[in-house]
Amino acid sequence: MQIEYEKYIKINEKDALIIVDMQNDFIPGGSLAVEEGDLIVEDINRIASKFKENDGTIICTQDWHPQDHLSFASNHQGKNPGDDYMSEDGAIGPVLWPDHCVQGTKGADFHKDLNIDLADKIIQKGMNPKVDSYSGFQDNDKKSETGLRKYLNAKKIKRIFVCGLALDYCCYYTAMDGLEFGYKVYFLVDLTRGVDLPEGNVENALKNLKKSGIKFVKFEGFK
Repeated sequence: MQIEYEKYIKINEKDALIIVDMQNDFIPGGSLAVEEGDLIVEDINRIASKFKENDGTIICTQDWHPQDHLSFASNHQGKNPGDDYMSEDGAIGPVLWPDHCVQGTKGADFHKDLNIDLADKIIQKGMNPKVDSYSGFQDNDKKSETGLRKYLNAKKIKRIFVCGLALDYCCYYTAMDGLEFGYKVYFLVDLTRGVDLPEGNVENALKNLKKSGIKFVKFEGFK
């Protein structure tokens, strides 16, 4: 798929960088590792510094699951991570995951090299054991919000820039919800990596983002 990238973007006080789930369990060596997930940390710090210098807002989202979360294959007898699964209400699925980002564990901590000091706000998600929460904005059943939209609106944010892990799940759903909630959305393609489960999911996600009108940008596209 051919991607056209925006250029000459100038950050201002109505812009927010959303750094999605840069946590140990999603980094190589973690329980739900995204290949090359560690390679984007340094550049995420660099773009976050750029936002800080230009009065932008920086938010980190954090998966924060209870041990009995129903997205974990271990909580379904006879099921394995990666198995297809969809609850009747769509709150869990389309696949089951290994245990990850359990509250208070090292796996739920942010990557040691991520500069959390730059963040204005940390938004935790996925705390309801019966509902998954890919998006930084709301649970998958779209019944409960995380507080992200309220925070952005209080700061009069107009544009959001999404990066982090993983491209085809939490970054994708955060971007799509941001669009639905009325923000102008930019997707930092080179500052994210995908899990690609099921196979082809990354390409489908990028196609849907493009079709929806979300803009793509690379690190060098900023002034």
